[in-house]
Amino acid sequence: MRNKEQTYKQIMETAFTMFSEKGFDQTSLTHIASEIGISKPAIYYYFKSKDELIKTLFEMIVAEIQSITFIDLEELDAKNVKSILYQVGESAILRQEKDLKFNQLFNHYVLLSTRDDYYSEQLTKIQKDFLNIFENILTKAVHLNAIKEENIVIKSQLLALVFDNITTFILTDIKLDYKKIWREAVDSVLKGIEHDEQ
Repeated sequence: MRNKEQTYKQIMETAFTMFSEKGFDQTSLTHIASEIGISKPAIYYYFKSKDELIKTLFEMIVAEIQSITFIDLEELDAKNVKSILYQVGESAILRQEKDLKFNQLFNHYVLLSTRDDYYSEQLTKIQKDFLNIFENILTKAVHLNAIKEENIVIKSQLLALVFDNITTFILTDIKLDYKKIWREAVDSVLKGIEHDEQ
């Protein structure tokens, strides 16, 4: 016999898999319940509707993205700016390459955002967060005297755009050396503004 926590976890995992493979419109709560071996009404104990389940999964994905891209600026020092920037991109690349279902599910949310303002606004917020992450890192690097204050906003926007495009390309399953591309982007952005360059 399952306990409530196990059932909740199974619903989330099964919904994650089925939504990623078939999309939201082609996956019903009946399908999910049947796959788990519970009744459809049992799902309503945990979620008021399919929409609430979809939203809960989305919030879980957003939280994971935020944890992957979170940088504690207090850990930034004059010597580790480049490695911290490498880490932000490489962590996201590793997560996406590890689990194609994550990519597929995220694509379904992108499609959903074209007809649902909530998801559109949330995806826009994710993009703005990426912009802020890179601007905050470069701004702190200037204060630490690790880099010169030259076009910091544009350079952070360039990193955010490259970051976003890499994650988009991974969604297409095109095989490229994304880590090397990311490192090249970071190196190019920092070239000429690092104080320790000879």
